[in-house]
Amino acid sequence: MQLKLEENGRVDGMDFVAKYFQELTTVELYEILKARAQVFVVEQRCVYQDLDDVDYGSLHIFCRSGQTVLAYLRVFPKAGEAGVVQMGRVLTTERKTGLGGRLLREGIRIVRETMGAGKIYLEAQCYAVGFYEREGFKICSGEFLEDGIPHVQMELEL
Repeated sequence: MQLKLEENGRVDGMDFVAKYFQELTTVELYEILKARAQVFVVEQRCVYQDLDDVDYGSLHIFCRSGQTVLAYLRVFPKAGEAGVVQMGRVLTTERKTGLGGRLLREGIRIVRETMGAGKIYLEAQCYAVGFYEREGFKICSGEFLEDGIPHVQMELEL
């Protein structure tokens, strides 16, 4: 099931796409993984196992220009918590453009309208807490380290 994120699917020459893993083309998957490696491994200098098998059961929401993925996030049912969806791997390669906020708002809308969840949970890098708070997420934990980077747990009641 491919979902349109914006009324016409295009904004400012960019396509917004939402697909489950099995629907992704090989080019889309490659571009998603390339963007994730660029941001989380290269820019943040964090060596970690990105390919964690969670992708198989995730809805992948991304913005692209041509074939290049500019912003991305994934959502999936949170293990052991009925009615809770977990959001992760939130990134943008185009900073200070508002693109990340647009993608996050659309991700929330898609979860609200299609996944039957009452809550979205995520683990935010501490520097990005304000980004999530602007969309209504609340901190629900103390600070912890994940892969050497300070994080907090956050939730959004839907």
